[in-house]
Amino acid sequence: MPTGDADATSGERTGPAFNTASEHEIKGAEVADVYFYRTMEVLRARGLEDTPAHAEVTLKTSDPEAWFVVAGLDEVGELFREIEGVEVRAVPEGTICRPYEPVITLSGPYGAFAEHETAVLGFLCQASGIATGAARCRLAAGDRPVVSFGARRMHPTITPMIERSAYLGGCDSVAVDLAARRMGIASSGTLPHALALILGSTEEAARAFDDTVDASVPRTILIDTFDDEKFGALIAARAIPDSIYAVRLDTPGNRRGDFRDLMEEVRWELDRAGFGHVKVFASGGIGVEDILHLNPVCDAYGVGGSIAAAPMVDYSLDIVEVAGEDRSKRGKRGGRKSLFKLPDSSHSTLPAGSVPSEGAEELLRPLEEPSPEGGRSVSALRESVLSQLATGSYGL
Repeated sequence: MPTGDADATSGERTGPAFNTASEHEIKGAEVADVYFYRTMEVLRARGLEDTPAHAEVTLKTSDPEAWFVVAGLDEVGELFREIEGVEVRAVPEGTICRPYEPVITLSGPYGAFAEHETAVLGFLCQASGIATGAARCRLAAGDRPVVSFGARRMHPTITPMIERSAYLGGCDSVAVDLAARRMGIASSGTLPHALALILGSTEEAARAFDDTVDASVPRTILIDTFDDEKFGALIAARAIPDSIYAVRLDTPGNRRGDFRDLMEEVRWELDRAGFGHVKVFASGGIGVEDILHLNPVCDAYGVGGSIAAAPMVDYSLDIVEVAGEDRSKRGKRGGRKSLFKLPDSSHSTLPAGSVPSEGAEELLRPLEEPSPEGGRSVSALRESVLSQLATGSYGL
C-alpha cells in the first residue's frame, strides 16, 4: 500500500504544489480506493493474488434510449502499456454505445489490475461524459459551429483531457491553445471583456484586435461589455467594416431576458445597416435546450459547462468470470461477452463464443490495435463520431 506525503497533523503542504496526482503515482496505483489495497492484502495472505479474472466495463441504466460516446481509452492504454499479463480489449475510441454493452474488458491475474480500477474508471467516466456532452451539443446545433469554451471551469491540469474529449465528441474547435497544439488543430478564441475594459471601449478593442492579431484569425468581436447589444454590434461592425466576421453575445443570464429575442434585434440592426454578412455568435451558459431555441437566429456557439462539466458516464467495472467459472454479482449480466456492430450500424451483445449474424463486426479489439475508422488521430476519431451521429439513431 502506498504511503502519502502530506503532513495531516500540521496541515502543511509537503507534497506537490498542486492538488493533483503525478503520472508516476497514477501508474503506481497510488490513486486507488483503499479497499482495493485491503482486498489485495487479503488475497496475498491466502495466496490468491494471481487468481485469473475477467472483468468488463459497462454502463448500467434502466433508460433504453441512453447513449454515450466512449472516450478516455488513450489514457487507459497508457496505464496498461507496461503492465504484463493483462489482456485489454476495447471498442474503438469514439464508438457510440448503449447501456450494458461492454466497452472494455480486462483478462488476467486479478492482482495485476485490481488496484488500477479507480484510475480506469476515472479516465473513462469523465472523458466519456465530456465527449457525450459535446456530441449532444453537436446534434442540437446541426451544421452550426460549436467551440469548447469550458476548460476554465475545471482544474487546469486536466485541460488537455477536457479539450480532447470535447473535440472528439464533435466540437469544431477548442479554446485552449496547449490542447489544440497537442491535437494538431487550430485553437479558437476572440477577445475577452478584459480587453475592452482595459482599452476603454468596444470600438477601440475591435480596432486594436484587427490591427494586431494575425489576419487568419476571424474577427469575432465581443459586444456586450459596455453597450446595449444592438448598439454594440453596430459599433463593432463600423469599427472594422472590412474585416469583421461575427459579433459575440455573452450577455449574463440575469440581463438577457429572452436571448433569442435579443439576438433577433441584433440581427435586424446589422442587416438594416448593411452588415448582413456579419454572423451572430452566442456564449455564456449555453446548453442543448438553449441551442435548440437559438438556432433560427444564431450562427455559432461557444459552450462551456454543458460540455466541460457534463455528467459523467457512470460506468462500472465488474468481474464476470473467476478462474474460468462464470461468477458475477447480483444485478450484473454474467459471463464473458462479445460486442458486434451489425450491418445497419446497431450493436448486438452476445455471450462469448456465440455466432453473430452475417456481416457482423467484432468491436472489442486489443486496445493497442488501431481502429479501421482512421487510426488514432483525434480528428479521425471525431469524424467517426460525426458519422455515427449522422445516422439519426441518437436523439436528444
